Amino acid sequence: MRYLTAGESHGKQLTTIVEGVPSYLPLTTEDINESLLERQKGHGRGKRMQIEKDLVDIVGGVRHGYTLGSPIALVIHNDDFKHWIDVMGEDPVEDPQAVRRIVSRPRPGHADLNGALKYGHRDMRNVLERSSARETAARVAAGAVAKKLLAELDINIVGYTKEIAGIKAVEFPDYTYEERDNKSKASSVRCLDPQAAEQMVNAIDQAKKDGDSIGGVVEVFVEGLPAGIGSYVHYDRKLDGRIAGAVASINAFKGVEFGIGFEAARLPGSQVHDEIAWDKEHGYYRKTNRLGGLEGGMTTGMPLVVKGVMKPIPTLYKPLQSVDIETKEPFNASIERSDSCAVPAAALVMEHVVAFEIAKAILEQFPHDQFPKLQEAIKNYREEIRVF
Repeated sequence: MRYLTAGESHGKQLTTIVEGVPSYLPLTTEDINESLLERQKGHGRGKRMQIEKDLVDIVGGVRHGYTLGSPIALVIHNDDFKHWIDVMGEDPVEDPQAVRRIVSRPRPGHADLNGALKYGHRDMRNVLERSSARETAARVAAGAVAKKLLAELDINIVGYTKEIAGIKAVEFPDYTYEERDNKSKASSVRCLDPQAAEQMVNAIDQAKKDGDSIGGVVEVFVEGLPAGIGSYVHYDRKLDGRIAGAVASINAFKGVEFGIGFEAARLPGSQVHDEIAWDKEHGYYRKTNRLGGLEGGMTTGMPLVVKGVMKPIPTLYKPLQSVDIETKEPFNASIERSDSCAVPAAALVMEHVVAFEIAKAILEQFPHDQFPKLQEAIKNYREEIRVF
């Protein structure tokens, strides 16, 4: 299973094509729209979320509520495009200088300058329109298809905020998926800890007043995965490696941890590794879950726990200094519409990115042309490893 996305931030639409989904998977627009609308929520989001109402249009691969096995084509129309037709339209214009809103001052922390150097763009709008985090809406759409597949296999996934601007949420290691999901949705910053959430809201408000931005840490929790998903055989088939790469590819993400993560470097092995046990009801299980449900590039059957680090958004209303690529003179960087904090939304994006990698690994491992056969294969596999 794979997907491709196309489209620019202020362009006509975002397009996602998902290939490799089994036939007869139940799928409706509501399954995808729920995720898209959740992505737009979260304290700290900017005015763009008030302009756009992201809704999907399924234009291929689904008939009468079920997938066909052919590529699934998803479209999200940009409502704001009507204000950008002259600037972002695909047809030639007589005077490009008059309509382009040319960007010649790269913003520190963005793809602007590097992308301009790579592709030879004197107008860096050609870079920032595609490198914008708006593209994550298309990725969430793809991830929503994966989430639906996982849910039908009794595998549930949720993302939430662990930290914003140094304010850390209390750990809740015994919370189930349902508890984490309910508390995440009930919080304006997707935080499970109400006291920390209140402090996070205040920090976001202060950053907005200061014309600044703040980052944080988000976590994704996956419940219901059987042991042995992934592989130890080759580096590019290890599930933790795939997930780490996918998470690091999300806009503004700069680090990934599994389980206790970097804390493992500061502890002896006896306080890092998870002891193995067995009983008739569950089969093999771990007494703890410090490694986050992964060993040797494969799932252990314990909940998968992965964290992602998001840097502060680099578009600031008190812009940092840059250099105009035309005059080579120092200037304050260009200002584009932005958020003071997108960490809560990033938790939702990461949730869907991780979902896609897990679904992809499952489809590689089991027969999957037809979804009912995949369900049967997973059911049989769970029973096999329980009595192994």
